[in-house]
Amino acid sequence: MTQRELTEYNLGKSLDALMHLDPRGYGVCTILYHGAAQRTGKPGVPGNLPVPLSIHGARHMMAHISRGSLVYIITGFVLHPYNRAETDGPPGALALARALVEGFDAKPLIICPEEAAAAMAALIETAGLSAETDLEELKRSPRGVGVYTFTKEAGEAPARAAELMAWGKPSYVIAIEAPGANDRGVYHNAVGRDVSALEAKSDVLFASLQKAGTPSLAIGDLGNECGMGTLRDTLIWYVPYAAPGGCSCGCGGGIVAQTGAEVVITATVSNWAAYGLCAALGYLLGRMDLLHTPELEARLLAAAAEAGLVDMYGEAIPAVDGLNSTISMSITTLMGECVTNVMAHKEKCKIWFAKTIERAFFQNLV
Repeated sequence: MTQRELTEYNLGKSLDALMHLDPRGYGVCTILYHGAAQRTGKPGVPGNLPVPLSIHGARHMMAHISRGSLVYIITGFVLHPYNRAETDGPPGALALARALVEGFDAKPLIICPEEAAAAMAALIETAGLSAETDLEELKRSPRGVGVYTFTKEAGEAPARAAELMAWGKPSYVIAIEAPGANDRGVYHNAVGRDVSALEAKSDVLFASLQKAGTPSLAIGDLGNECGMGTLRDTLIWYVPYAAPGGCSCGCGGGIVAQTGAEVVITATVSNWAAYGLCAALGYLLGRMDLLHTPELEARLLAAAAEAGLVDMYGEAIPAVDGLNSTISMSITTLMGECVTNVMAHKEKCKIWFAKTIERAFFQNLV
């Protein structure tokens, strides 16, 4: 084992722990983490433990996102009964888009429901990037992030997906807190209500891109999100409303999204997973400027509320999933401090790394 390997493992574990901090205490984030982490290990290696989700996801992105390429980011959950898009998802999508622009000169296109489009554009501009609604302008813009609204009509979704893919095939697709239909074609909210009429059918695009060979990553915090079908076996056993027949709408399918992803990243709040990925990318690429910051988080949540996005309880306030901005800012602060200190102590603690590695505790972990 090398010092670099040991550092990546332990930094990743710290970032994962922050992504899954559980202020509410009801434990769903721990269930999701267990299911997702089981998929990052090395099968058949005795004693091997999973690669941390943050490092695993960042490595996957780096392996597949080519410089200057298109990247599709799908987000935007519309909440019942408020008929407004929520604050979880768009800020995380923006953080990832910003990291892709700065770190890869990529051309991110954020795909969302109409209810989130104006807010998404406001978040892009708040981060110092250029919001582009003209797709051709996105290709020309050096710091552009595109915004594209996807249809809510199930019958139109395949054609819209094909049209977008004909315009430009991305090198990568990310879904973050985007709705995903179950195996009966029904979209559910967190308590198992049928919200199909409210949601953009953007999971059709996600699945179409996968069939065309596009590498995929999905972020979710419950199981009803696009891409989370990869964790179906864990979800149906342990997450409320997830088992077949467990939803409250009568469809008989439960809330678990049918669509799966190559890589699934979980968190207590989906935005936090995006921030963990940005921190991991910053470390792996040696680019502190890719990290999401508490100052930017405060501005984004304020801009999101002003633009009409709502917390899970329907209030247009700078909060996410019932958790105030102080918590999200603290999470991003600690992520940044973890990466800063890892870099600062690389040489200072060299002897401690060597002595720890000699003891072989971590030998089978990475």
